Amino acid sequence: MTNSTDYCLVISTVDTPKKARQLANRILQEKLGACVQLSGITSIYGWGGDLREDEEVLIRIKTRRALYPDLQDLIVREHPYDVPQVVQIPIDNGLRSYLRWIGENTRGK
Repeated sequence: MTNSTDYCLVISTVDTPKKARQLANRILQEKLGACVQLSGITSIYGWGGDLREDEEVLIRIKTRRALYPDLQDLIVREHPYDVPQVVQIPIDNGLRSYLRWIGENTRGK
């Protein structure tokens, strides 16, 4: 039976579409995510005492919560930033057949 709390959405950002695609491909090849969505965004943030504004690519990864530690390790290892955004958002509810699909397209059980 599919338990919705076994799944999560992980988000990150990178600086270029090319790097986002490379990271997405690694995630999918290693079966750490079932789907990776990429969207262009503008980020405004504080860094080193300055206010910054940059164009970035938002990465949304649909995965299982059990895979988060390995996914985080991969993102940090491959990421161009000193302090990458890596945030896990639990899925409290979802279409069971969709969640089952995530489980079928990620590694292990």
